[in-house]
Amino acid sequence: MHASPIPAVGSLWRQARRLADATPAERNRYVDFLRAVSIVVVIAGHWLVAAPYFERGALVPGHMLALAPWTQWLTLAVQVMPVFFLVGGYANAIAWRSTERKRTGASVWLAGRLQRLLAPALPVLFLWIGLGAAALFFGFDADLVRGTTQVALVPTWFLAVYVAVTMAVPYAARAWERFGLRSVFALMALAALVDGIGLTLSLPGLRYTNYAFVWLAIHQLGFAWHAGAVRRPLLWAGFGGAALAALIGFGPYPIAMVGVPGETLSNSSPPSLALLALGVTQVGIVLRLQGFVERWLARPRVWTGTILVNGMIMTVYLWHMTAMIAVVALAVSLGGIGLGVPPGSGTWWMWRPVWLGAFAVALLAAVPVLRRFERPSA
Repeated sequence: MHASPIPAVGSLWRQARRLADATPAERNRYVDFLRAVSIVVVIAGHWLVAAPYFERGALVPGHMLALAPWTQWLTLAVQVMPVFFLVGGYANAIAWRSTERKRTGASVWLAGRLQRLLAPALPVLFLWIGLGAAALFFGFDADLVRGTTQVALVPTWFLAVYVAVTMAVPYAARAWERFGLRSVFALMALAALVDGIGLTLSLPGLRYTNYAFVWLAIHQLGFAWHAGAVRRPLLWAGFGGAALAALIGFGPYPIAMVGVPGETLSNSSPPSLALLALGVTQVGIVLRLQGFVERWLARPRVWTGTILVNGMIMTVYLWHMTAMIAVVALAVSLGGIGLGVPPGSGTWWMWRPVWLGAFAVALLAAVPVLRRFERPSA
């Protein structure tokens, strides 16, 4: 018999509490808090925009941002991947400085980082490769299999981008040491140049280089944060917000900061200058709030909760779409229960918390088993 997940989660809380009690006074708790919050918001956002429903006896993979365009405004709040890359830059600045002190070398550092990032992703990749192959073998619709697999593996796409940025950390660190904030501004200028040329000359392929320039710019702001170089965060937020408003209001960029089915121009794939402006805005806001939130994080239960989420962060991120698919598949097997409500209707929104709760329960129930791939020694 398998142990109930409830005692297992309780054990994780007790373990997190022990770590909380042993936290060094000099640790920047706000970094851990932002990492946890950004991933939780990403998960909630993915669950919210997914709007599958039954129509004429068939399951339709609806997308809320396309079905109810007004919801695209909400992406200005829930597209928080820039915060994750900011935190990554801060954490990598600390880790790289430690590597330089120990003189262990870039290859050893990169190997350790890549193992921590990629090892938890292998099980979900292998699972969906196997499920996809089995589904095709047994005659399931190829488009359905392809679409479901792509949805399940959405988290691995952003992970791949973050891995690429992580591999550039030794060079990013040297650029920061030599040029300081100028390294940030240079990356921002390159992102603007790429978008300007790509959109003006209709060169969509060129714009994909902004996967490097946009995310490296935000990551480099993490180095700036660690060095204490972002001294007027409200000025950064104001500049970013003004640029974002201008780019959306007078430029070609859409409101949605994430992908929308059928869109002609995306702010996220590839990342656009508008997304970079949103990221700068978020950097300014979160750094302005640091002092207030740090006082809140001094509370034992709040800090314990932060440690708990960080201890399973790769697990919940990589598997949250799989958990959602499992719940929807269960509903389909039960005759489409709960899937007959038109997305965007008042009834649909009323039942949304129930669906989100079901997704969360499915995900958390699997955490005690799946977490071993993230933390084998835990």
